[in-house]
Amino acid sequence: MKAEEIIAGEANTIVPTYSRPEVVFSHGQGAYLYGLDGKRYLDFAAGIAVMALGHSDEEWVRAVCQQAGRLTHVSNLYHTAPHVQLAQRLVENSFADRVFFSNSGAEANEAALKFARKYAYKGQENGNKNQIVAFSASFHGRTMGALAVTYKAKYREPFGPLVPGVSFAAFNDLASAAEAIGQKTCAVIVEPVQGEGGVHAAEPSFLAGLRSLCDEHEALLIFDEVQCGLGRSGHLWAHQAYGISPDIMTLAKPLAGGLPIGATLVTEAVAQVMGVGDHGSTFAAGPLVCTAAQVVFDRVNQPEFLASVRQKGELLKKGLLALDPEKVMAVRGIGLLVGLQFTFPVVPLVAAAREQGLLVISAGEDVLRLCPPLIVTAEQIEEALAILGQCVEEMAA
Repeated sequence: MKAEEIIAGEANTIVPTYSRPEVVFSHGQGAYLYGLDGKRYLDFAAGIAVMALGHSDEEWVRAVCQQAGRLTHVSNLYHTAPHVQLAQRLVENSFADRVFFSNSGAEANEAALKFARKYAYKGQENGNKNQIVAFSASFHGRTMGALAVTYKAKYREPFGPLVPGVSFAAFNDLASAAEAIGQKTCAVIVEPVQGEGGVHAAEPSFLAGLRSLCDEHEALLIFDEVQCGLGRSGHLWAHQAYGISPDIMTLAKPLAGGLPIGATLVTEAVAQVMGVGDHGSTFAAGPLVCTAAQVVFDRVNQPEFLASVRQKGELLKKGLLALDPEKVMAVRGIGLLVGLQFTFPVVPLVAAAREQGLLVISAGEDVLRLCPPLIVTAEQIEEALAILGQCVEEMAA
């Protein structure tokens, strides 16, 4: 099919929940995507921080093809080796004792919220310890529970009433959090580094204070690392930079290299309140996706790989700080999750960069989000900086 036929076909058949540019991609290689017309694009969106190993990684492709020829799905009614092997990797390299697998970040967060409610339910005779605290600028997903703890009103209001019992405190404001967290709080959910909300990293004192408040009120601390986890920050888990451990952590985006997966990691105490039939997922932890995830995990979980992410993140931020100081308000983030805040809306800049062969995405009205594949090279970072610099200069003219 031609590009215009594909675009017209979507307009006639797909529920219109997305606004897509008129580009149709045919294939990708490493940090580049290619349109049907042959045009090459440097991908600094990475499928919204998904493609940690880039596109068409040889080891990943080989593992997926081999597993597809053996076994792809049996449901959660039966045992297979790949899901156990993946779970063992996650447990052995984290605070967690057990894992629940799902298909997306939103589902991972839904599980976390259910586990927290069940944990409080089992431990409280009066049954009213069921309140959840989330934060300003948070984004946790679009299913009803995850949406209830997502801050932006335009995401939530058309679909109310949502899951009750949720309140919001100000991100990075410990006094606000202390006011919101009390004896009825069963869980606090927070992103160590906010992605959709503008690429804001938590202050160390803020996360430490949340840990203390949760301990004081016997509430569970949930870290949503769906976007910032698994190497994106330059650490295996973003919270490792803070020296603070949660009771529950959620993962998804990069874990299977582009195949759908979510994971909810928990302590043994949390796991023990869940029984057979309390939660489930037909497609979760299939052998195909778990085989793919092992390839990604093993590559990312190397000290030299994580060190390279930190180094390349600093290179990227240094280059961004050299852009027009009259237009750039802030450069922030950690590792290869970087936000660039401008004095103007960034939608035209996203379009201009795409025209010049660079894919970037927004994180709010005036923030550009850069989250390239973790295998991006220094030369590709310089290429992206050159394109961005040209686009900013032209917009400023």
